[in-house]
Amino acid sequence: MQWGTLVATLGGGLIAIAGTVLADRLRTRQEYRRSLQARRRDVYTEFIAAAGLAHTELRRLAQNGAGATDLEEASRLALTDARVYEVRERLFLDASPRIAGTGQTMFEHLRTLRKAVAGGAGISSPEFHDVYHPYLVAVWAYRQAVRDELEGHVLTPTDFGWSAWDGRERCPHCLQRAADTESGQS
Repeated sequence: MQWGTLVATLGGGLIAIAGTVLADRLRTRQEYRRSLQARRRDVYTEFIAAAGLAHTELRRLAQNGAGATDLEEASRLALTDARVYEVRERLFLDASPRIAGTGQTMFEHLRTLRKAVAGGAGISSPEFHDVYHPYLVAVWAYRQAVRDELEGHVLTPTDFGWSAWDGRERCPHCLQRAADTESGQS
């Protein structure tokens, strides 16, 4: 028996096994990354959609105001029915730290908006707009963070022909308020 042939055969077998194990490990890692990215994309979208549903209901309540018998309860239900709390928990489980942070900031602004509506702030009141526009900034910060993480392409207000994310330049109530303030100072 020739030892050289045996050693070469064993060495080749070990290299082949090591290569197979390494390839399998790399494939498993890649599948995990793809799965995580898909879960994140889903929960990121679900969170912004749930917040959007709650936001729409809060605006409706602020517009109808006194028509709702209990604004406190109705505003709480706006967040609960939209599943914001539930999806937020999923966000905390799957999101990167940056997205979880911007999501939490957006959530806090949504709750501040809810409290203003629960307190009777109407859609055209300064109390509503003082918390509504910072909420819009938080929504766009969340969107930007998600786009940056998933695609690397961040939007800017100028992409939409705007100067800022807060929406004040397009808000008839804020424009009128600014005009009234300006004319009162003249």
